[in-house]
Amino acid sequence: MLDAFAKVVSQADAKGEFLSGSQLDALSNMVKDGNKRLDTVNRITSNASTIVANAARSLFEEQPQLIQPGGNAYTNRRMAACLRDMEIILRYVTYATLAGDSSVLDDRCLNGLRETYQALGVPGGSVASGVGKMKEAALAMVNDTNGITKGDCSALSSEVSGYFDRAAAAVG
Repeated sequence: MLDAFAKVVSQADAKGEFLSGSQLDALSNMVKDGNKRLDTVNRITSNASTIVANAARSLFEEQPQLIQPGGNAYTNRRMAACLRDMEIILRYVTYATLAGDSSVLDDRCLNGLRETYQALGVPGGSVASGVGKMKEAALAMVNDTNGITKGDCSALSSEVSGYFDRAAAAVG
């Protein structure tokens, strides 16, 4: 896993070049937004169980067949596995947000997940819908400016949104 800084340095080193002005500006902006990034990760992490539970509740209200006999979330064991997977995806989204890079999300969470779900008969569209519901809740927290570092959160919000979209596309 490379954070944004290591990734930029690695790319420049591979080319045998100094960092460009635009690369330095992008890293400088990331540092300036560091407290907002930490606030975002802290908010999502502190509310993770609520985010997952509410997303699952909403998903099962929309798709009740999932929790009925024969459904993929029917029985406590399957329900627990569903909630666990949603929590893992959310956790890796926070890791990517903190690092400012999706590689940890891709490498340690999403690679091969669709194939695993297909092999297990898990409906990817339903998982993607659940990820979308977690995204809505997380973005509401990211965009709530009460009690966090002041400043524009639109770029960070867009970044977090992109990580959730990546996860939804990987399973859907």
